[in-house]
Amino acid sequence: MSPPSGSSKDSGTARILGSGTSGVAELLIFHPVDTVAKRLMSNKNKVSLSTLSTIVFRDASSAPLTTKFLSLFPGLGYAAGYKVSQRIYKFGGQPYFNDLISKHYKSQFTNTFGERKGKMMMQATAGSLTGIGEVVLLPLDALKIKRQVNPEAFRGRGVIRIFMEEGTTLYRGWGWTMARNAPGSFALFGASAATKEYVLNVQDYSKATWTQNFIASIAGAVASITVAAPLDTVKTRIQNANFEHKVSGVTVIKDMLKNEGPTALFKGLTPKILVVGPKLVFSYTIAQSLIPFFSNYV
Repeated sequence: MSPPSGSSKDSGTARILGSGTSGVAELLIFHPVDTVAKRLMSNKNKVSLSTLSTIVFRDASSAPLTTKFLSLFPGLGYAAGYKVSQRIYKFGGQPYFNDLISKHYKSQFTNTFGERKGKMMMQATAGSLTGIGEVVLLPLDALKIKRQVNPEAFRGRGVIRIFMEEGTTLYRGWGWTMARNAPGSFALFGASAATKEYVLNVQDYSKATWTQNFIASIAGAVASITVAAPLDTVKTRIQNANFEHKVSGVTVIKDMLKNEGPTALFKGLTPKILVVGPKLVFSYTIAQSLIPFFSNYV
């Protein structure tokens, strides 16, 4: 999805506040759906109508509706740290990468792909580089996933103690994370740019209307999630294991293909796609609205 445009009147502080607030709002609404997706991806048994409730709600499967809903908010603190940081980095990082590429390598992209395609490829490449850099946020993502699908791994320990005791194990799956983010972010920004360029005939992406951004965001997000789905499932299973249990991505893939079949690589894809439109449009609209607002004060 195209990031909020950073005009000269929008300060860096305003962009951080606007993007960060959009991350918080998005988290409160969509964290339960993310929990459902993660639990489906982590489930190794066959999913049916009779087992779906137990898989999704765990111990609260037979509890009242309110308790069931609240059970979908585990790891909210870790999720907040991760989501807000990710949104600030995602919205702010991709334009800077794009500026660097445009400044130093624009002629190479133009000569290779042409003027229009070169512009789209720079957007996509900048998105890919941004996605790779997200690996620095991996510990927060790992803690969030463990709280969602494997809370026993915490054993009553607080976040500071976990960081001190586990150290580099919190970066477990970093290679698979980068492998997922690179094509995923490339598809996100690339498909969004392609939609604006060829479907909506938008020449200046920063001047796209709300409706144009809505359409381009859906196209980019669906492409991104679908492309990254297999690697995302592998990453999730590596991260949700107990801290002391180290498992390689190759082993995870072999076990999935052997015991669950190829379709296991796409577990959790449906709920993600079902919410991807409103999720991205929501966060984009909030960020676009709040960044100019905060610029009036900071």
